[in-house]
Amino acid sequence: MKKKTLPVEFIFQLFALIISIIIVHAFYVSVVRPNAAQVIEEQAEAAAADPDYVRARSTWVLIKDLEQESCFILMFWALAIMGYKTVSILNERKLLDINLVPVAEGMRILPEDTREFARQVEALPEENRQMLLPRALLNALHRFGSTRNIQDVSTSTHTICESEAEKLESELSMIRYITWAIPSIGFIGTVRGIGEALAQADKAVHGDIAGVTLSLGIAFNSTFIALLISIFLMFLVHQLQLLEDNLVFDSENYCDDKLIRHMKAD
Repeated sequence: MKKKTLPVEFIFQLFALIISIIIVHAFYVSVVRPNAAQVIEEQAEAAAADPDYVRARSTWVLIKDLEQESCFILMFWALAIMGYKTVSILNERKLLDINLVPVAEGMRILPEDTREFARQVEALPEENRQMLLPRALLNALHRFGSTRNIQDVSTSTHTICESEAEKLESELSMIRYITWAIPSIGFIGTVRGIGEALAQADKAVHGDIAGVTLSLGIAFNSTFIALLISIFLMFLVHQLQLLEDNLVFDSENYCDDKLIRHMKAD
């Protein structure tokens, strides 16, 4: 199943990146940069006419540069990946509301009964059988049928859930990389802006500070936007990880409550 699942997720991520680039770049070309250019021109005219004019901060100017555009592309890409993983987790959580192993209260499961209960779990659709809960239940039933040791079943179930938690944790590495890359891109904008400002220092010495001011605006605006996006994404990453941890914890409790506590060795 892994051979089927991994390419699907990879293709989704690739298309999500391409779509994010297209949409964000189209919005910047058609809306953001024309409006930013208009605001800058109007403010320059107002400043030339009135020496006491104070330039108001404009959202269009704040987000107009290439670094901010890159940050928004990465943000929407990360949101798409997190949305994909959230939907997968919610689909797995639906199985927790289903009695996959119908055992009446007070009933005991003997090693000889495991094959019949396993057939009921195996009757699930292929997509559902590859989820954590059915895999943990099938492993517990097969282990109990072969070893007749309840402690071994409990340990094996815990190991499967622990491995799943580690796998889910590793799958968050791409999102964490994106949340790390966004502030880095912001700092690149800071370095670029400061470098451009220093290159125009001779003009500032002669009284023309417009170019230096614009370049310093690039430096600070890029970092500001990047840090805001990074804070927002880190909060969502924390919520997604909490959702994954709860899935693993609840699945292990489900196995203990619905199956393992009913087992009785010979």
